[in-house]
Amino acid sequence: MKEQKHLIDKYGDGIDDPELVLEYDPLFKNVLGSGVDRRDFLKMGSLAAMSSLIPSAATFAQEKKWDPVVKIGYIPITDAAALLVAHELGFFKKEGIESVRPTLIRGWSPLVEAFASHRFNLTHMLIPIPIWMRYNNKYPLKITAWDHTNGSAIIVHKDSGINTPKDFGGKQFAVPYWYSIHNIVSQKIMKEAGIKPVIRPQSAKLAPDECNFLVLNPPEMPPALAAKSIDGYCVAEPFNALGEIKAGGKVLRFTGDVWKGHPCCVVVMHEADAMDPDRAAWAQGVHNAIIAAQIHLGENREEMAQLLSRDGKKYLPFPKKVIERAMLFYDPAYYSNPIAIKHPEWGMNRINFQSWPYRSATELVVSDLKSTVLTGDASFLDGLSPQHVADDLVNYKFVKNALEANPKWKNDPSVPKSGDPYTRVEVVKL
Repeated sequence: MKEQKHLIDKYGDGIDDPELVLEYDPLFKNVLGSGVDRRDFLKMGSLAAMSSLIPSAATFAQEKKWDPVVKIGYIPITDAAALLVAHELGFFKKEGIESVRPTLIRGWSPLVEAFASHRFNLTHMLIPIPIWMRYNNKYPLKITAWDHTNGSAIIVHKDSGINTPKDFGGKQFAVPYWYSIHNIVSQKIMKEAGIKPVIRPQSAKLAPDECNFLVLNPPEMPPALAAKSIDGYCVAEPFNALGEIKAGGKVLRFTGDVWKGHPCCVVVMHEADAMDPDRAAWAQGVHNAIIAAQIHLGENREEMAQLLSRDGKKYLPFPKKVIERAMLFYDPAYYSNPIAIKHPEWGMNRINFQSWPYRSATELVVSDLKSTVLTGDASFLDGLSPQHVADDLVNYKFVKNALEANPKWKNDPSVPKSGDPYTRVEVVKL
């Protein structure tokens, strides 16, 4: 209890702290050395990003000459922490691999396009995105590990009148991408409560049992919530912590309390980099570095929050208090009204760092996508076998080798403590 009070005092209070300023800088120009300028942003498809469109297959470039220098593109969320720490603390360098400072990208559409055009050879993506890229657009890529687990929440405005999922009727709700865990989990929760997710213009009239879904880039969500142009959102940290602190938001439910140890962002590589035998030593070194970074993150959360923040190495354009809250503050007593943590016995954290890509989770994502409301042509999902995706999309070799050399990964609460640690049954409780 004493430790819980310490956490509440340190991370749970100070909601009106004047040091925490909600900055809305769409291009993150204030992040030294890691922003994208307007010209680059337009080149990477800002029209697609602004209108929440998924880039077409025509934007995908053919493979260029291989360059072993690790080039990372990332969204400013804690999901990317392992990749950022692997570079900043020299874990790639320890493997004999050169890396350049990761490049911050504003939204998922421009990140997808930049990766597809080979501007980056290592990135993190919401797990449904590579499913869409490989099987709808026939783009050659591989999931090679998980970046983290959990790390997201459903946030609603304190004045929205939403205290249970049943209250989402007639409301406006944002997710960061149609192909996202956020869209999947939010829709599952609402359907269970008798609310029908729909995708319509915000001006359209909604039935009392309908909730309108829209896509916003993560940086746009807290300002939209503060302006009450949306009633809630589901997204990765630290935009939930920021929404609580400066946008009048409250946590309705943590996603890791709905789906125990769920994947969100995964490590993605071009298929040639993951499958070419001549690049195997390089790919193994990359994964050794990522797993080392994950373990370091889990054991040094406060220090890493400082490092990632704008008070440290400026990878994320938020003060350390926001990042600390996102990485450290998960208290059932504090989050009791509404009950955002219903399963404290699971032993989850607000975000965890575990990289093994469980087949069972990949299969569940594919199955759930089939019943999730999406825009565009999603017919490619109709005949897509979850088992085939788990076999075909994921490369297990390099991450397993790295985990075998780092047994501390088994300490994560989502890893089975008996039997085969590489196999688990997914636990979902709405």
